[in-house]
Amino acid sequence: MIRRVKEFIRGHYEGAIIGLIIVGVLILALLVQYKFSFLNYFFLPVILSGYFLGKNRAVLTAVFSVLFVILYLVYFELITGPKNFFMFHEVVNLVTWGSLLILTGALIGSFSEQREAKLDKLRTAYVGTLEIMLKYLESIDEATPPAQRVARIAGRIAAAAGLETSEIENIKSASLLSVAGDLSSSLPLFVEMTDFLRSEEDALASSLDDRTKVMLRSTSSLLNEIQPLLRAFYTHYVQQRDSLDKDLAGIPLGSSIMALAQVYDRIATRSAPFQGRDEFKSMVEIKNLAGRTFHPEAVEALMLVIPST
Repeated sequence: MIRRVKEFIRGHYEGAIIGLIIVGVLILALLVQYKFSFLNYFFLPVILSGYFLGKNRAVLTAVFSVLFVILYLVYFELITGPKNFFMFHEVVNLVTWGSLLILTGALIGSFSEQREAKLDKLRTAYVGTLEIMLKYLESIDEATPPAQRVARIAGRIAAAAGLETSEIENIKSASLLSVAGDLSSSLPLFVEMTDFLRSEEDALASSLDDRTKVMLRSTSSLLNEIQPLLRAFYTHYVQQRDSLDKDLAGIPLGSSIMALAQVYDRIATRSAPFQGRDEFKSMVEIKNLAGRTFHPEAVEALMLVIPST
């Protein structure tokens, strides 16, 4: 029994503290003759409710406080005599105080919920990054991890296709991430990370050193550039793997190169075909799919780099 009480208190600690404060304020209001200055004590539980419990609970706490004060004033005025019942200055003070109390609860609660949302994004990004790194480090291929092999092949294909250095590096990075993690879960993570880093870059600029600022800016820029490649690759070559005839005009060349790098790595290592398609079992089939499934220039570039892979 005692253990359950302790667990309940531990799980509802913030609510218990707020409740005790409200009870204390109510007792104080009942024991001491009504004075308008005592109403300011009600801001304390409202602020705590907004900070710990969110906007809805804070507004409810404020409304409850206002209703209690109204009932108390009715009781107080009935005891002292109806001739002074709700004088004009009392109504003005009560309306002003109640409005500010509810507005304070809503503002503090909104700020707290926004802070929690940002922290949730950060936690999600952190956990997702750790999962990707764990999958990468747990690779059973001791010679060269699959993610590195695919990234290296994709880089060589991109170079043979005549792409610029920045595009080559983006394709290599996107290929590395596409193999290291499950894109169905990690792709939303990259979107969240990019949005989070963008929003925090300016907000935290004054509190970061120059090295951290450069890292934050570089990471945000990289994720922003490789997002379209990852999204197109996942959409056209993972989700729509059953369709060989694709609208290549809507697929970035880099995404096609990423898919070709994974196809060739499966062929070279004699692994299961990419996405389980028999059409990806040999280079002959890959040549036949040029212009249908893959960009022709990407397939031509692959043929140029095969001897050096």
